[in-house]
Amino acid sequence: MTEVFLFHHAQGLTPGVIAFADVLRGEGHTVHTPDLYEGHTFGTLDEGLAYAERTGFDELLDRGVRAVADAPDSPEELVYIGFSLGVLPAQKLAQTRPGARGAVFVHSCVPSSAFGRWPSRLPVRIHAMEADRLFTDEGDADAARALVDDADDAELHLYPGDQHLFADNSLPSYDAEAAALLLDRTLMFLRSRDVGHHDA
Repeated sequence: MTEVFLFHHAQGLTPGVIAFADVLRGEGHTVHTPDLYEGHTFGTLDEGLAYAERTGFDELLDRGVRAVADAPDSPEELVYIGFSLGVLPAQKLAQTRPGARGAVFVHSCVPSSAFGRWPSRLPVRIHAMEADRLFTDEGDADAARALVDDADDAELHLYPGDQHLFADNSLPSYDAEAAALLLDRTLMFLRSRDVGHHDA
């Protein structure tokens, strides 16, 4: 099956992020969940973002890159998934580390120019709520649409609602219906990225 690195959002490696990873594991995928916050989790998004700012976004990005480099027996052929803040390392690794098989960005998207050019044949799926102001008003939606235009295999999935971290079942922002659809789409994407899968 597929080997995945899943990077958590700004509130840390919460039970909801682990639960999402566990569903993927239950389907036979190998899923790594690096803790960029070194054990810290936060009850609100503002508290988590304040910690990220104190730590430094460059440092958090470096922690994500090091987590992949330091993983024992980690193959080059990986799929990278990022939730919100975790999109930073996921997107950098997808764009710059050889052998990426795909990427899934949830709640956020960074302009691909931040890390060079998007590899045109690298598949990517982007998921967000259509009225999430952190996605629509902070440039993420524009970055996502530009990436869809630039990449050969890219899709933007927008869900009804205005919550940011809608896929984390341990947070008040959780939306069960949208999260279930996100999981289904992600599992389908991972099956298509399976190293044993032969593309048509």
